[in-house]
Amino acid sequence: MNTNSLAKKTVQGGKTVSPRTRVTISDVADKLGLTKGTVSRALNGYTDISDVTRRKVSKAAEAMGYRPLSHAQAIRTGRVRALGLVLQINEHDGHRPFFADFIAGVTGAAGRENWTVTVATANSDADTLSTLERLVEERKADGFVLPRTYINDPRVDLLRKLEVPFVLYGRTGDLSGCALYDIRGEAAMASATHKLADMGHRRIAFVNGGPQYNYSVLRYQGYRDGLSRAGLDLDPELVAVDAVNEAQGEAAAIALLNQTNPPTAFVYAVDHAALGLYAACAKLGLRVGQDVSVMSYDGVPEGAHITPPLTTYSVDSRSAGERLADLLIRRIRGVAPEDLREFADARFIERASHGVPAMSSNQLAVHLHGRFSGQNSTGGKQ
Repeated sequence: MNTNSLAKKTVQGGKTVSPRTRVTISDVADKLGLTKGTVSRALNGYTDISDVTRRKVSKAAEAMGYRPLSHAQAIRTGRVRALGLVLQINEHDGHRPFFADFIAGVTGAAGRENWTVTVATANSDADTLSTLERLVEERKADGFVLPRTYINDPRVDLLRKLEVPFVLYGRTGDLSGCALYDIRGEAAMASATHKLADMGHRRIAFVNGGPQYNYSVLRYQGYRDGLSRAGLDLDPELVAVDAVNEAQGEAAAIALLNQTNPPTAFVYAVDHAALGLYAACAKLGLRVGQDVSVMSYDGVPEGAHITPPLTTYSVDSRSAGERLADLLIRRIRGVAPEDLREFADARFIERASHGVPAMSSNQLAVHLHGRFSGQNSTGGKQ
Protein backbone atom coordinates (compact mmCIF):
# COMPACT_ATOMS: atom_id res chain seq x y z
CA MET A 1 0.00 0.00 0.00
CA ASN A 2 1.21 3.52 -0.78
CA THR A 3 1.80 5.10 2.62
CA ASN A 4 2.27 8.50 1.05
CA SER A 5 -1.28 8.56 -0.29
CA LEU A 6 -2.60 7.45 3.12
CA ALA A 7 -0.67 10.24 4.80
CA LYS A 8 -2.37 12.78 2.58
CA LYS A 9 -5.86 11.61 3.55
CA THR A 10 -7.96 13.02 6.38
CA VAL A 11 -11.04 11.87 8.28
CA GLN A 12 -14.18 13.99 8.03
CA GLY A 13 -17.52 12.87 9.51
CA GLY A 14 -16.22 9.32 10.01
CA LYS A 15 -15.19 8.98 6.35
CA THR A 16 -11.68 8.99 4.92
CA VAL A 17 -11.40 11.61 2.15
CA SER A 18 -8.59 13.02 0.07
CA PRO A 19 -7.87 16.73 0.35
CA ARG A 20 -8.71 18.98 -2.57
CA THR A 21 -5.95 18.92 -5.18
CA ARG A 22 -4.49 22.34 -5.92
CA VAL A 23 -5.41 23.64 -9.38
CA THR A 24 -2.30 24.29 -11.46
CA ILE A 25 -1.50 26.29 -14.58
CA SER A 26 -1.44 22.96 -16.45
CA ASP A 27 -5.05 22.32 -15.41
CA VAL A 28 -6.14 25.72 -16.72
CA ALA A 29 -4.17 25.22 -19.95
CA ASP A 30 -5.74 21.78 -20.53
CA LYS A 31 -9.21 23.18 -19.89
CA LEU A 32 -8.75 25.95 -22.47
CA GLY A 33 -6.64 24.05 -24.98
CA LEU A 34 -3.76 26.51 -24.60
CA THR A 35 -0.10 26.04 -23.80
CA LYS A 36 1.16 26.48 -20.24
CA GLY A 37 3.32 29.37 -21.42
CA THR A 38 0.34 31.23 -22.89
CA VAL A 39 -1.70 30.77 -19.72
CA SER A 40 1.20 31.84 -17.51
CA ARG A 41 1.88 34.96 -19.57
CA ALA A 42 -1.83 35.82 -19.66
CA LEU A 43 -2.13 35.52 -15.88
CA ASN A 44 0.94 37.68 -15.39
CA GLY A 45 -0.28 40.41 -17.70
CA TYR A 46 2.35 40.22 -20.43
CA THR A 47 1.57 42.69 -23.21
CA ASP A 48 2.17 40.13 -26.00
CA ILE A 49 -1.05 38.37 -24.93
CA SER A 50 -4.27 39.86 -26.28
CA ASP A 51 -6.86 41.32 -23.92
CA VAL A 52 -9.39 38.76 -25.15
CA THR A 53 -7.11 35.84 -24.27
CA ARG A 54 -6.11 37.40 -20.96
CA ARG A 55 -9.76 37.85 -19.91
CA LYS A 56 -10.64 34.31 -21.02
CA VAL A 57 -7.74 32.81 -19.05
CA SER A 58 -8.44 34.95 -15.99
CA LYS A 59 -12.13 34.00 -15.99
CA ALA A 60 -11.36 30.28 -16.35
CA ALA A 61 -8.66 30.38 -13.66
CA GLU A 62 -11.03 32.06 -11.22
CA ALA A 63 -13.84 29.60 -11.97
CA MET A 64 -11.49 26.64 -11.43
CA GLY A 65 -10.14 28.06 -8.18
CA TYR A 66 -6.59 28.58 -9.41
CA ARG A 67 -4.38 30.52 -6.98
CA PRO A 68 -0.72 31.24 -7.80
CA LEU A 69 2.00 30.33 -5.35
CA SER A 70 3.23 33.82 -4.51
CA HIS A 71 6.82 32.88 -3.71
CA ALA A 72 7.23 30.87 -6.90
CA GLN A 73 5.68 33.63 -8.96
CA ALA A 74 7.97 36.23 -7.41
CA ILE A 75 11.02 34.14 -8.35
CA ARG A 76 9.74 33.62 -11.90
CA THR A 77 8.55 37.16 -12.67
CA GLY A 78 10.48 39.31 -10.20
CA ARG A 79 7.14 40.57 -8.85
CA VAL A 80 5.45 40.19 -5.49
CA ARG A 81 2.03 41.22 -6.89
CA ALA A 82 1.68 44.03 -4.36
CA LEU A 83 0.83 47.70 -4.77
CA GLY A 84 2.37 50.24 -2.39
CA LEU A 85 0.80 53.31 -0.80
CA VAL A 86 2.57 55.62 1.66
CA LEU A 87 0.26 58.07 3.46
CA GLN A 88 1.86 61.15 4.99
CA ILE A 89 -0.11 61.58 8.20
CA ASN A 90 1.40 64.96 9.08
CA GLU A 91 -0.63 66.47 6.21
CA HIS A 92 -3.17 69.03 7.36
CA ASP A 93 -5.95 66.41 7.40
CA GLY A 94 -3.97 63.18 7.30
CA HIS A 95 -5.79 62.44 4.01
CA ARG A 96 -8.99 62.15 6.06
CA PRO A 97 -11.51 63.34 3.46
CA PHE A 98 -10.84 60.39 1.20
CA PHE A 99 -9.01 57.78 3.26
CA ALA A 100 -11.58 55.05 3.94
CA ASP A 101 -13.31 55.04 0.54
CA PHE A 102 -10.02 55.50 -1.29
CA ILE A 103 -8.36 52.53 0.45
CA ALA A 104 -11.45 50.41 -0.17
CA GLY A 105 -11.25 51.24 -3.87
CA VAL A 106 -7.55 50.45 -4.16
CA THR A 107 -7.73 47.17 -2.22
CA GLY A 108 -10.92 46.05 -3.95
CA ALA A 109 -9.54 46.55 -7.46
CA ALA A 110 -6.21 44.96 -6.50
CA GLY A 111 -7.97 41.97 -4.97
CA ARG A 112 -9.93 41.31 -8.15
CA GLU A 113 -6.58 40.81 -9.90
CA ASN A 114 -5.25 38.70 -6.99
CA TRP A 115 -2.86 41.47 -5.95
CA THR A 116 -2.38 42.80 -2.42
CA VAL A 117 -1.80 46.34 -1.13
CA THR A 118 1.00 47.38 1.21
CA VAL A 119 0.03 50.52 3.15
CA ALA A 120 2.57 52.45 5.21
CA THR A 121 2.52 55.83 6.97
CA ALA A 122 5.11 58.58 7.26
CA ASN A 123 5.44 61.71 9.40
CA SER A 124 7.38 64.00 7.07
CA ASP A 125 8.59 64.46 3.50
CA ALA A 126 11.92 62.86 4.40
CA ASP A 127 10.19 59.97 6.16
CA THR A 128 8.02 59.39 3.10
CA LEU A 129 11.07 59.09 0.86
CA SER A 130 12.89 56.74 3.23
CA THR A 131 9.75 54.60 3.57
CA LEU A 132 9.41 54.33 -0.20
CA GLU A 133 13.06 53.31 -0.48
CA ARG A 134 12.67 50.72 2.27
CA LEU A 135 9.58 49.15 0.67
CA VAL A 136 11.40 48.93 -2.65
CA GLU A 137 14.53 47.47 -1.05
CA GLU A 138 12.53 44.90 0.91
CA ARG A 139 10.45 44.04 -2.16
CA LYS A 140 7.20 44.82 -0.39
CA ALA A 141 5.64 46.43 -3.49
CA ASP A 142 6.06 46.35 -7.27
CA GLY A 143 4.91 49.94 -7.71
CA PHE A 144 3.27 52.83 -5.89
CA VAL A 145 0.21 55.06 -5.90
CA LEU A 146 1.25 58.64 -5.10
CA PRO A 147 -1.67 60.67 -3.68
CA ARG A 148 -1.91 64.46 -3.32
CA THR A 149 0.84 65.47 -5.69
CA TYR A 150 3.17 68.45 -5.37
CA ILE A 151 4.28 70.89 -8.07
CA ASN A 152 7.82 69.63 -7.51
CA ASP A 153 7.37 66.13 -6.14
CA PRO A 154 10.43 64.40 -4.63
CA ARG A 155 8.57 61.07 -4.59
CA VAL A 156 8.38 61.17 -8.38
CA ASP A 157 12.07 62.01 -8.64
CA LEU A 158 12.97 59.09 -6.34
CA LEU A 159 10.88 56.47 -8.12
CA ARG A 160 12.12 57.63 -11.51
CA LYS A 161 15.68 57.23 -10.24
CA LEU A 162 14.93 53.76 -8.85
CA GLU A 163 13.06 52.82 -12.05
CA VAL A 164 10.05 51.72 -10.02
CA PRO A 165 6.55 52.03 -11.58
CA PHE A 166 4.14 54.57 -10.09
CA VAL A 167 0.86 56.30 -10.81
CA LEU A 168 -0.09 59.79 -9.65
CA TYR A 169 -3.39 60.71 -8.05
CA GLY A 170 -3.18 64.20 -9.48
CA ARG A 171 -0.66 65.98 -11.68
CA THR A 172 2.80 67.43 -11.16
CA GLY A 173 4.98 70.07 -12.76
CA ASP A 174 6.87 67.58 -14.95
CA LEU A 175 4.66 64.80 -16.29
CA SER A 176 7.32 62.99 -18.30
CA GLY A 177 7.14 59.28 -17.58
CA CYS A 178 4.06 59.68 -15.36
CA ALA A 179 0.92 57.55 -15.40
CA LEU A 180 -1.91 59.37 -13.67
CA TYR A 181 -5.55 59.60 -12.66
CA ASP A 182 -6.94 63.00 -11.76
CA ILE A 183 -10.18 64.86 -11.12
CA ARG A 184 -10.59 68.05 -13.14
CA GLY A 185 -10.64 70.41 -10.16
CA GLU A 186 -9.98 73.33 -12.48
CA ALA A 187 -13.24 72.64 -14.30
CA ALA A 188 -15.12 72.62 -10.98
CA MET A 189 -13.64 75.99 -9.95
CA ALA A 190 -14.48 77.51 -13.33
CA SER A 191 -18.04 76.19 -13.05
CA ALA A 192 -18.50 77.52 -9.50
CA THR A 193 -17.21 80.98 -10.43
CA HIS A 194 -19.39 81.15 -13.52
CA LYS A 195 -22.50 80.00 -11.63
CA LEU A 196 -22.02 82.73 -9.01
CA ALA A 197 -21.51 85.34 -11.72
CA ASP A 198 -24.71 84.17 -13.43
CA MET A 199 -26.55 84.79 -10.16
CA GLY A 200 -25.43 88.43 -10.20
CA HIS A 201 -22.25 88.40 -8.12
CA ARG A 202 -19.57 90.74 -9.44
CA ARG A 203 -17.04 90.58 -6.59
CA ILE A 204 -16.14 86.89 -6.32
CA ALA A 205 -13.21 85.94 -4.06
CA PHE A 206 -11.07 82.85 -4.40
CA VAL A 207 -9.46 81.15 -1.38
CA ASN A 208 -6.84 78.65 -2.50
CA GLY A 209 -5.16 75.72 -0.77
CA GLY A 210 -1.50 75.08 0.00
CA PRO A 211 0.81 76.62 -2.63
CA GLN A 212 3.02 73.51 -2.70
CA TYR A 213 0.22 71.31 -4.03
CA ASN A 214 -0.29 71.02 -7.77
CA TYR A 215 -4.07 71.12 -7.35
CA SER A 216 -3.74 74.75 -6.17
CA VAL A 217 -2.25 75.78 -9.51
CA LEU A 218 -5.03 74.07 -11.42
CA ARG A 219 -7.91 75.33 -9.27
CA TYR A 220 -6.63 78.90 -9.43
CA GLN A 221 -6.52 78.63 -13.21
CA GLY A 222 -10.09 77.33 -13.13
CA TYR A 223 -11.18 80.37 -11.09
CA ARG A 224 -9.53 82.67 -13.63
CA ASP A 225 -11.22 80.83 -16.50
CA GLY A 226 -14.59 81.18 -14.77
CA LEU A 227 -14.11 84.92 -14.40
CA SER A 228 -13.13 85.21 -18.04
CA ARG A 229 -16.17 83.26 -19.20
CA ALA A 230 -18.37 85.59 -17.14
CA GLY A 231 -16.71 88.71 -18.55
CA LEU A 232 -15.21 89.69 -15.17
CA ASP A 233 -11.70 90.99 -14.62
CA LEU A 234 -9.30 89.28 -12.24
CA ASP A 235 -8.68 91.36 -9.10
CA PRO A 236 -5.62 90.04 -7.22
CA GLU A 237 -7.01 91.65 -4.06
CA LEU A 238 -9.78 89.04 -4.11
CA VAL A 239 -7.39 86.07 -3.99
CA ALA A 240 -6.16 84.46 -0.76
CA VAL A 241 -3.77 81.53 -0.50
CA ASP A 242 -2.67 78.76 1.85
CA ALA A 243 -5.99 77.98 3.51
CA VAL A 244 -6.46 74.26 4.13
CA ASN A 245 -8.28 74.18 7.47
CA GLU A 246 -11.15 75.99 9.19
CA ALA A 247 -9.04 78.52 11.08
CA GLN A 248 -7.14 79.54 7.96
CA GLY A 249 -10.37 79.72 5.98
CA GLU A 250 -11.90 82.00 8.63
CA ALA A 251 -8.88 84.31 8.68
CA ALA A 252 -8.91 84.57 4.89
CA ALA A 253 -12.64 85.39 4.83
CA ILE A 254 -12.33 88.16 7.45
CA ALA A 255 -9.38 89.73 5.62
CA LEU A 256 -11.24 89.70 2.32
CA LEU A 257 -14.45 91.08 3.83
CA ASN A 258 -12.45 93.91 5.45
CA GLN A 259 -11.69 95.40 2.03
CA THR A 260 -13.15 98.66 0.74
CA ASN A 261 -15.04 96.69 -1.92
CA PRO A 262 -15.60 93.30 -0.26
CA PRO A 263 -16.68 90.19 -2.14
CA THR A 264 -20.29 89.08 -2.04
CA ALA A 265 -19.35 85.54 -3.00
CA PHE A 266 -16.49 83.11 -2.31
CA VAL A 267 -15.06 80.11 -4.10
CA TYR A 268 -12.92 77.89 -1.85
CA ALA A 269 -10.47 75.31 -3.19
CA VAL A 270 -10.87 73.15 -0.05
CA ASP A 271 -14.07 72.33 1.86
CA HIS A 272 -12.42 72.34 5.28
CA ALA A 273 -11.27 75.92 4.72
CA ALA A 274 -14.71 76.90 3.44
CA LEU A 275 -16.19 75.89 6.79
CA GLY A 276 -14.19 78.78 8.26
CA LEU A 277 -16.30 81.24 6.28
CA TYR A 278 -19.27 80.25 8.43
CA ALA A 279 -17.38 81.20 11.59
CA ALA A 280 -16.34 84.51 10.03
CA CYS A 281 -19.90 85.32 9.00
CA ALA A 282 -21.21 84.48 12.48
CA LYS A 283 -18.76 86.98 13.97
CA LEU A 284 -19.68 89.66 11.44
CA GLY A 285 -23.44 89.24 11.57
CA LEU A 286 -23.75 87.91 8.02
CA ARG A 287 -25.99 85.14 6.72
CA VAL A 288 -24.29 82.49 4.58
CA GLY A 289 -26.31 81.84 1.44
CA GLN A 290 -27.97 85.26 1.60
CA ASP A 291 -25.60 88.11 2.50
CA VAL A 292 -22.57 86.09 1.36
CA SER A 293 -22.48 83.08 -0.99
CA VAL A 294 -19.92 80.27 -1.06
CA MET A 295 -19.12 77.22 -3.18
CA SER A 296 -16.28 74.83 -2.50
CA TYR A 297 -14.59 71.56 -3.46
CA ASP A 298 -14.07 68.09 -1.95
CA GLY A 299 -17.47 66.93 -0.69
CA VAL A 300 -16.45 66.32 2.95
CA PRO A 301 -19.27 64.98 5.17
CA GLU A 302 -19.20 68.03 7.47
CA GLY A 303 -20.42 70.20 4.61
CA ALA A 304 -23.77 68.41 4.50
CA HIS A 305 -24.47 69.02 8.21
CA ILE A 306 -23.53 72.66 8.67
CA THR A 307 -26.26 75.35 8.48
CA PRO A 308 -26.91 76.14 5.69
CA PRO A 309 -25.44 73.04 4.00
CA LEU A 310 -22.37 73.76 1.88
CA THR A 311 -22.62 73.74 -1.91
CA THR A 312 -19.64 71.78 -3.17
CA TYR A 313 -18.10 69.64 -5.88
CA SER A 314 -17.73 66.06 -4.66
CA VAL A 315 -15.06 63.51 -5.59
CA ASP A 316 -15.80 59.77 -5.82
CA SER A 317 -12.80 58.56 -3.83
CA ARG A 318 -13.67 54.87 -4.07
CA SER A 319 -13.83 55.02 -7.86
CA ALA A 320 -10.54 56.94 -7.91
CA GLY A 321 -8.87 54.23 -5.83
CA GLU A 322 -10.16 51.53 -8.17
CA ARG A 323 -8.90 53.30 -11.29
CA LEU A 324 -5.49 54.01 -9.73
CA ALA A 325 -5.01 50.36 -8.78
CA ASP A 326 -5.94 49.23 -12.27
CA LEU A 327 -3.63 51.75 -13.92
CA LEU A 328 -0.73 50.83 -11.64
CA ILE A 329 -1.08 47.10 -12.31
CA ARG A 330 -1.06 47.81 -16.04
CA ARG A 331 1.98 50.06 -15.62
CA ILE A 332 3.82 47.32 -13.71
CA ARG A 333 2.97 44.92 -16.53
CA GLY A 334 4.76 47.17 -18.98
CA VAL A 335 2.18 49.54 -20.49
CA ALA A 336 3.73 52.92 -21.32
CA PRO A 337 2.88 55.66 -18.77
CA GLU A 338 1.71 58.03 -21.52
CA ASP A 339 -1.02 55.49 -22.35
CA LEU A 340 -2.17 55.41 -18.71
CA ARG A 341 -3.63 58.86 -18.11
CA GLU A 342 -7.28 59.23 -17.14
CA PHE A 343 -9.42 62.14 -15.99
CA ALA A 344 -12.82 62.44 -14.36
CA ASP A 345 -15.10 65.29 -13.27
CA ALA A 346 -16.23 66.19 -9.77
CA ARG A 347 -19.97 65.99 -9.11
CA PHE A 348 -21.79 69.25 -8.36
CA ILE A 349 -23.81 69.06 -5.13
CA GLU A 350 -26.17 72.02 -4.98
CA ARG A 351 -27.13 72.98 -1.45
CA ALA A 352 -28.09 76.22 0.30
CA SER A 353 -24.85 78.15 0.78
CA HIS A 354 -25.24 80.26 -2.34
CA GLY A 355 -27.87 82.53 -3.79
CA VAL A 356 -28.47 85.85 -5.53
CA PRO A 357 -26.67 88.71 -3.75
CA ALA A 358 -28.80 90.36 -1.06
CA MET A 359 -26.50 93.39 -1.07
CA SER A 360 -24.06 94.99 -3.48
CA SER A 361 -20.39 95.16 -2.56
CA ASN A 362 -20.84 98.80 -1.49
CA GLN A 363 -23.84 97.98 0.69
CA LEU A 364 -21.96 95.08 2.24
CA ALA A 365 -19.03 97.39 3.00
CA VAL A 366 -21.35 99.85 4.79
CA HIS A 367 -22.91 96.99 6.75
CA LEU A 368 -19.50 95.72 7.84
CA HIS A 369 -17.85 99.07 8.53
CA GLY A 370 -19.17 99.45 12.07
CA ARG A 371 -18.19 95.91 13.04
CA PHE A 372 -14.66 96.22 11.72
CA SER A 373 -14.35 99.64 13.40
CA GLY A 374 -15.39 98.06 16.65
CA GLN A 375 -12.82 95.31 16.22
CA ASN A 376 -10.15 97.90 15.47
CA SER A 377 -10.97 99.84 18.62
CA THR A 378 -10.55 96.73 20.75
CA GLY A 379 -7.62 95.31 18.81
CA GLY A 380 -9.68 92.36 17.70
CA LYS A 381 -9.36 92.61 13.96
CA GLN A 382 -7.71 89.62 12.28
